[in-house]
Amino acid sequence: MTSLLRLFITFVKIGAFTLGGGYAMIPIIERQIVDKHRWINKDDFLDLIVIAQTAPGILAINMAIIVGNKIRGKWGAVICAIGAALPSFVIILCFAMFLSAYKDSVIFTKMFKAIRPAVVALIAVPVFNLGKAAKINIRNCVIPISVAALVAFAGVSPIVIIIVAALLAVAIAYYNKRKEVKNK
Repeated sequence: MTSLLRLFITFVKIGAFTLGGGYAMIPIIERQIVDKHRWINKDDFLDLIVIAQTAPGILAINMAIIVGNKIRGKWGAVICAIGAALPSFVIILCFAMFLSAYKDSVIFTKMFKAIRPAVVALIAVPVFNLGKAAKINIRNCVIPISVAALVAFAGVSPIVIIIVAALLAVAIAYYNKRKEVKNK
């Protein structure tokens, strides 16, 4: 059985060495929990990402909670969440203490501009990997691209899109069920 200390240290490492937030953490979390420690298999990891995305809150913390709960129950969930959040909390606290003194520094400005491309890459890699694992292709992309265009350019509310999508899903399921019963 995996110790709570090992879970904590693993998620402190994940939290400490990830730039770019939750999506940038996905490949690092996968490397640690799927490849290195083998706590969760690849298919369960993909399911974990879906669950973490649908739950309210921060993706990385949601993933830490789900992994911790799966491995060690409630205490595992708490320990993993604290481990994932602690490095960010400490770093933000340090920035808050010292940033006001150096906020106009050219070095700070250049440093943050230099980090941006790395963060974009850290977010793009898991998106492409998840797309490959989920067998996403051009046909599958029509709906999300259309939805993004409706929200961005036509001003359609995401809430309206969610409601319409839910109603369409119910209608399609009803139609398929009826068709299935008719064919029997």
